[in-house]
Amino acid sequence: MDNNVQGAEGSLAPFSCQYTPQIPELLLRLNCSIAISTYQAGKIVLISPKDENSLVQLPRTFAKPMGVAEDIESNKLAIACKDEVIVFSNSKNLAQHYPLSPNKYDSIFMPRTTYHTGSLDIHDLNFGKDGSLYAVNTSFSCIININDNYNFAPYWTPPFIDALVSEDRCHLNGMALKDGIPKYATAFSQGNSFQSWRGNITKTGIIIDIETNKIIAKDLPMPHSPRLFGDDLYVLLSATGELVKINIDTGDYEVIIKTNGFVRGMSLYKDYLFIGLSKLRKNSSTFAKLDFAEKANQSGILVVHLPTASIVGKISYLTSLDEIYDVHILADKIRPNILNTIKPDYKYGIMTPEATYWAKANK
Repeated sequence: MDNNVQGAEGSLAPFSCQYTPQIPELLLRLNCSIAISTYQAGKIVLISPKDENSLVQLPRTFAKPMGVAEDIESNKLAIACKDEVIVFSNSKNLAQHYPLSPNKYDSIFMPRTTYHTGSLDIHDLNFGKDGSLYAVNTSFSCIININDNYNFAPYWTPPFIDALVSEDRCHLNGMALKDGIPKYATAFSQGNSFQSWRGNITKTGIIIDIETNKIIAKDLPMPHSPRLFGDDLYVLLSATGELVKINIDTGDYEVIIKTNGFVRGMSLYKDYLFIGLSKLRKNSSTFAKLDFAEKANQSGILVVHLPTASIVGKISYLTSLDEIYDVHILADKIRPNILNTIKPDYKYGIMTPEATYWAKANK
C-alpha cells in the first residue's frame, strides 16, 4: 500500500490514508468516485482518482452524517444528519465555474432542501418511487417517509414493536428497496423495551420482510446494510466481519467474504462492491463485546469483485477517520464536490431551469 499523506515535519495530515495500487486505476476505469459518511469525524468524504497512481480526497463537515442516498434521475443527493436531512442538487455548470477552483470539478452538489426532522438517529436513507425519501428512524424503531408536513411520517413498524416512542428498542438500522418500495429491514433484535437490543448483540440480529412482516433470517451477528443486487439479498454481518448472501426461503446464508474488520456500509457498481470498514472503540460498551475487537483495528474501504468473491483493493485510514457508516458510489463523476450549509459559499451558487450563476459575496 502507498500514499501516506504527510503533514508538517513528517506528521500525518488529517485523513491520511494508504491504498493498494489498483484503486486509482480501478476508479478511473469505472469512471466513478466514492462517498463515505463518518459520523464519528462529522464528515462526508469524497474519494476520487487524481490519476492512475493516486487518489484525492475532499472532506466536508456535516453534523453526524449517516445514510447517503442518490436519485440519479433527478440528479439529487440526500444526507441524513444529526437532526435534519439535507437534499442536494448537482450542477455541472456551477462546478465548472466554482469560484475557488474553476475548471477543477466535474460536478457540485448544492444544498437545496433541508428537512428539520429533529433527533431521530436516522440510519439508512433511500430515494424511492417518484422521488420520495424513505429513512430508517432508529430512535422510534420504524421506517418513515421524509416530507415537509411533519418531522416524520411513519411508513412501517416491525410487528413486535407496540408503541411509537423514542427508545431505540430493537436497533432497526438498515433497509433494502425493491421497485422503489422498502422490502427488507435489518435490526439487532426483536426487543420491545428501551434499548433491549443491547443484551446480546452478537446473536439476536434479524432480517424482516417488510411486505409480509415475516422474519426471514434470525440469530445474526449485528446485521447492517441490506442490499438487493438483482434478486439476491446481501447483508453485512458486522460482528463477524462477513459479507453474506441470504437465502430468502430458508434464512440460511452463504459467506461471500470474511474479514477481520467491522463491516458496515456498502455500494455495488458494475461488478465491484465497495464495503466500509470501521475501527472498533475499545472503550465502547457495545463494540468491546465483539470477539474480534482487537483485530478490527483499521478503518477504510474494501473493494470486492463480486462475481469471483475476490478482494481486489483496499483503502486504509491512518488518521482522523475511525468509523464509517455509509458508502456510496457516485457514478460518472471523477472529481465531485459538495457544499455544506455551515459556510456561506453555497448561498452564491444560483441555479435556474435555464442557467446557473455564481454571485459575488457581499462585503
